Amino acid sequence: MSVRAMGVLSQACRLGRLAQVLRQSHRSAPAAFNIALGSQHSPAVAALSLRRFTTETKQASGPVVDKHEFQAETRQLLDIVARSLYSDHEVFVRELISNASDALEKFRYTSLSAGGENMAGKDRPLEIRITTDKPLMQLIIQDTGIGMTKEELVSNLGTIARSGSKKFLEQMKDNQQAASSEASSNIIGQFGVGFYSSFIVANKVEVFTRAATPNAPGLRWSTDGSGTYEIEELPDVELGTRIVLHLKTECREYADEERIKAVIKKYSNFVGSPILLNGKQANEIKPLWLLEPQSISKEQHHDFYRFISNSFDVPRFTLHYNADVPLSIHALLYFPEGKPGLFEMSRDGNTGVALYTRKVLIQSKTEHLLPKWMRFVKGVVDSEDIPLNLSRELLQNSSLIRKLSSVISTRVIRFLQERSKKQPEEYEAFYRDYGLFLKEGIVTSNDQTEKEEIAKLLRFESSKSETASGRMSLEEYYNAVPQEQQNIYYLAAPNRVLAESSPYYESLKKRNELVLFCYEPYDEVVLMQLGKFKSKKLVSVEKEMREESKEATATTDFGEGSLLRSELDSLIPWLEEELKGQVVKVKPTSRLDTHPCVITVEEMAAARHFIRTQSHQVPEQNRFALLQPELEINPKHPIIKKLNKLRGSDKDLAQLIAKQLFANAMVGAGLAEDPRMLLTNMNTLLSRALEKY
Repeated sequence: MSVRAMGVLSQACRLGRLAQVLRQSHRSAPAAFNIALGSQHSPAVAALSLRRFTTETKQASGPVVDKHEFQAETRQLLDIVARSLYSDHEVFVRELISNASDALEKFRYTSLSAGGENMAGKDRPLEIRITTDKPLMQLIIQDTGIGMTKEELVSNLGTIARSGSKKFLEQMKDNQQAASSEASSNIIGQFGVGFYSSFIVANKVEVFTRAATPNAPGLRWSTDGSGTYEIEELPDVELGTRIVLHLKTECREYADEERIKAVIKKYSNFVGSPILLNGKQANEIKPLWLLEPQSISKEQHHDFYRFISNSFDVPRFTLHYNADVPLSIHALLYFPEGKPGLFEMSRDGNTGVALYTRKVLIQSKTEHLLPKWMRFVKGVVDSEDIPLNLSRELLQNSSLIRKLSSVISTRVIRFLQERSKKQPEEYEAFYRDYGLFLKEGIVTSNDQTEKEEIAKLLRFESSKSETASGRMSLEEYYNAVPQEQQNIYYLAAPNRVLAESSPYYESLKKRNELVLFCYEPYDEVVLMQLGKFKSKKLVSVEKEMREESKEATATTDFGEGSLLRSELDSLIPWLEEELKGQVVKVKPTSRLDTHPCVITVEEMAAARHFIRTQSHQVPEQNRFALLQPELEINPKHPIIKKLNKLRGSDKDLAQLIAKQLFANAMVGAGLAEDPRMLLTNMNTLLSRALEKY
């Protein structure tokens, strides 16, 4: 036998043994296998056919798995996403639902645009399906949206911070589609990191997807976040995208239906597409702020208000506000009917307005969206223009945010002004409960124009109103007095009786001047901070009295029955000596009738505020040095005239009376730190008065 014949025989034997093995594993051999075994073919043809068979066998035994490495130092970035980027673990649900919503919106848009008639499954329901599996510790989030091709999987999921939604919007602009169209306004994703929030709670993530293009293959993308991912083709994958999260042991709570339901309610309750949680719809409340105001019923407002405020009352007023310029704003704000609680009264409380972007919650209590004094307002603001940080949780501190805050604040103030005119009784009830917040707004604002706009909402009793229901606004005061009157006068007192009997009001009452009565301790501080309203200064009657006394210093005739000037010239130095260290000056006044004396200081409102808040930290001598009080005496009053005589006949009694007059005047001015200090001197004075009996 030749060498060549022996080689052929040897090869045939090897083929025979291989064929025997293959027959055991394959009952029906393909054509290549039969050719390899056929004796009519040469060994070379048989070997070629066998190689073809081997390749087909490998293909038939399972799909080809492609391994890829993440780009952009993904291992480190995944650590950042999982540990640092998000402040709360539960937001991964919001991010994945937002991505699913984007996929649905992309499908809607693409199917309606040119070439969309060839999209696969155009008639399928567009929805988000969430399934919890406690035994397997899995959470599955699925959408019936646009799906992804292999290239998109590599591009969008293989690179951190690459946003498919952002690219989609850019393509829409390139195609000269309106950026403000409904489709673009519903796209949520911006940063391309939301998907990777999965690794906050999962140690393995699988993505099953099939693009909506014709004949697109089903794909499975998977990774454990270690730096590589795999992609393989699979049959029977549904159109859209299904994400399977294999939860970490410490995050098993997210396989619980009630836990996921609570997160959906908190963050994604207003996503436009249905969210089905284990087959039941979880987002049933409509985003009312995006509906036409006239289409919303009163009952819908009540239900929505209770939902967003977590309260059981109903709204007193409702402000539905939409604007495109200078910013895109959709706002639905409520003014509560119930009285504010103690926590709301505190400035430590948060504002009650939630911030949304395209129906997805960004912050439930947004710090800088409204000023602190508007913390009683409840509601929702949705804007596409707000700049967010990477995690979509925090607002960037920018001029755009300040502009948004200014626009909304101005609209709230103007709305309350409208209600005060159109619904005066309802506004009066609101002011009784929430007037303190308006006054806080004046004190804390740094803008005089804003202060005056808020001041239009203030209401006070006046000297010409008979009842509390006849309260007056500053604008009404401004229009009621002559144009040449330069001041708006106000008087602080605990109640109307004390206001009308105040020594500071006597001269203005004689002149029939219009005076506003301020009954709250902080009212005069508010008006002092306001300073002016339109062209008129806000002046307390105490300050007006002191200023007028300066102009009348040279007066010699104080009316019939008064002390002579010569008598005053000796009484005044004596009083200044007796009250040394307490008053800086004693002087006569013609502005008193029924009161013997009065105390004036430069800024009465500031002085009273000082006494209430800080005087206990200052020794008495220093306190009087700071206040610089002046004692103005009424030369016509019987007590002053008797005191002048007692100086010569009973010096001790005169001293007691002088001290008591000063103490009474300090109490009348609201400058006594503790009125109980009056009792010691008063009891001594009473004892002297009763010595004759």
